[in-house]
Amino acid sequence: MVLKNLRGLTENLNNLINKAADQIRSSDYISRDLSWLRFNYRVLDQVKDPQKTLFDRLKFMAITASNLDEFFMIRVGSLYNYIDYGKERVDYSGLRELPFRKKLLEFAHRFVTDQYQVYNEELRPLFEANGFNILKPTELTDPEKKKVDIYFKKTIYPLLTPMVYDTYHGFPLLMNQLLTFGVVTKTAEETKQNQRLTFVQIPQNLARFYEIQRKDEVIFVPIEEIVRWKIKKLFRNVEIVSTNLFRITRNGDFTLEESDDIEADFIQEIKIKLKTRKKGRVVRLEVEKQHSAFMMKLLRERWTIDSANIFTLNGPMDMKGFWQILKHEQFRNRMFKQPPSVPPLNLPDGNTDNLFDYLKKKDVLLHHPYNNMEPVIRLLEKAAEDPYVLGIKQTIYRLADQSRVSAALLKAAENGKHVSVLFEVKARFDEERNIKEGEKLEKAGCFVIYGISKYKTHTKMLMIIRKEGEKVTQYVHIGSGNYNEQTARQYTDVSLLTSDEVYAHDVSEFFNVITGHSLPDEYQHLITAPKDMRQQLIELIRAEARNAEQGLPSGIVIKINSLEDKAVIDEFYKASQAGVPIRLIVRGICCLRPGREKLSENIAVISIVGEYLEHARLMYFHNNGNPKVLGGSADIMVRSFERRIEAMFYIANEDLRKEAINILYYNLKDNQNSYVMHEDGSYQKKHPVGDEPVFNVHKEFYKVTREDVEHAMLFEELYPEIKTVLEPTEKPSEDLL
Repeated sequence: MVLKNLRGLTENLNNLINKAADQIRSSDYISRDLSWLRFNYRVLDQVKDPQKTLFDRLKFMAITASNLDEFFMIRVGSLYNYIDYGKERVDYSGLRELPFRKKLLEFAHRFVTDQYQVYNEELRPLFEANGFNILKPTELTDPEKKKVDIYFKKTIYPLLTPMVYDTYHGFPLLMNQLLTFGVVTKTAEETKQNQRLTFVQIPQNLARFYEIQRKDEVIFVPIEEIVRWKIKKLFRNVEIVSTNLFRITRNGDFTLEESDDIEADFIQEIKIKLKTRKKGRVVRLEVEKQHSAFMMKLLRERWTIDSANIFTLNGPMDMKGFWQILKHEQFRNRMFKQPPSVPPLNLPDGNTDNLFDYLKKKDVLLHHPYNNMEPVIRLLEKAAEDPYVLGIKQTIYRLADQSRVSAALLKAAENGKHVSVLFEVKARFDEERNIKEGEKLEKAGCFVIYGISKYKTHTKMLMIIRKEGEKVTQYVHIGSGNYNEQTARQYTDVSLLTSDEVYAHDVSEFFNVITGHSLPDEYQHLITAPKDMRQQLIELIRAEARNAEQGLPSGIVIKINSLEDKAVIDEFYKASQAGVPIRLIVRGICCLRPGREKLSENIAVISIVGEYLEHARLMYFHNNGNPKVLGGSADIMVRSFERRIEAMFYIANEDLRKEAINILYYNLKDNQNSYVMHEDGSYQKKHPVGDEPVFNVHKEFYKVTREDVEHAMLFEELYPEIKTVLEPTEKPSEDLL
């Protein structure tokens, strides 16, 4: 009878699993969160590339770990907001909160298993041959053990604080994403039933590895293994039953708690929420193998988690720690060497000394990191010192450490210029830094606005107002990337430098909107959110559909980070059914299904993942041979249209428009970093077909000439049949549903 009931339960469970899988497959939309995990698989694919150095592969492994941390804090955290607060949520797959949680965490478990398999089988065996190793203290020589012992006594031991949990001591607050030991102990008279659990957190301000220089290699000793080796120093005269390393991830999403009260003291509100991030509910528990059942029972009950939230790891915990190895002076030069930047095509000599004069005659399109950020930084630094500059206005989302941008703004204020800065204090994980930088600028006399309560200011804009004789000229910079000199070397972005009066008028009006109380009628070269960006993009898509229905040439090419907004996806589907060829270059999340019969047969999607993080946003609409091309800060997401201040700009100059078209052309042509998306949501790496030459977009952009740009075409030459993109020669190696 028991066996019969068990079979019945198993059959019901299998039916539920199959029903969920069928629901996901039948939906016209891909789940945002499942799509995100597939993106991390594409990053993991970089780790598996034997053509890369071991150090580049370790870098990408660290990135997968960092990505997964943020995914659990924000995306899984957001899901738990709905579950814990009893709010209804239906995923794009059609699944409700609990069935979707099950499917999502199953997928996450699968990813972590694959992640550690790659580490153990493909990376770890290569360490010694590359001049380093990761060893435990017990694997060291006696003199090396003595050094580690001294380091423990003098540096680590004074910072350790055992925190016991029993009937006399409450459960301590364990910090988010810190390595922690759960130590189960008992004294001679205690029985198994009244064992005690003590927590020891590894200090976050110590290096992850203790470094030992041998003759021909560097040994990295994990700090957690040093603590484990000496753990008895913290537990004298008691028996240690087990020592268990674990790490928790807490909910870091504020979505349901953000206030819409525009009269609230917004800075204090953000500061309070930063503190609550430290106490958010636990959404993931990572633990090493052979852990204590006693400890796990207590943790499950305390944090209301189950096996879906628990990840048993087969390797080092928190692989972000590999950055210490990668930054070691002995290995810095063993990673990808970025070629020297090249001058922008419209600034051929790269001269940044007379930009005010130059921009009065020509606009400049910058394509980072192939063109460096120096023209923008130098323009700002020159403006800070120039006696004719009256004022500077700028939006800031993220800044570099020791930022030259911030330094220039401070200098400008000290020199008596009017400086207005909108700091976005909701820039995720940079909130505290932006608040501090903003307060520093305020003290220097800058007019600082800390975001707009209901919206996140994501647009990237700079305006310099300069008096030139009887005339005042406004110099404008607007783009897709942050004013961060460090990330500008690793992120691909596009931006425009201009003194054109139409752009200047639009940007001036836009600053009045976001710093004051103004509602402009229309912009000529900008489309903005939350005003009407979604609707304007929909109108551009519909115009292509009308052209296709009338037998006129049509086509859409869009490059973005994420595609999630259902209203725009539905318009893409309608345009595809009208015969519009649509090519989407979407780095990360893509909720649109390409190539589905009678729905999206004319839509192809690729994702580019490689040495640079693809961050540029560009949109091309054929417009019957008179292309409309836009660049800017926005992705096609609900948050971009409804909860963010964004701006896209039309590229009005014909030469610059050709440059932007060439960027899209090269992206579509890439066969080294591109992954083709299938109708089921899985991805497959592109490779050269037949005699097709290798085309690596991250190398080719360093070689672009004016002649290349003049010959760049979309739809006329590249992929005459869109099915070439949709029908790869091999089946995907993984069904990631």
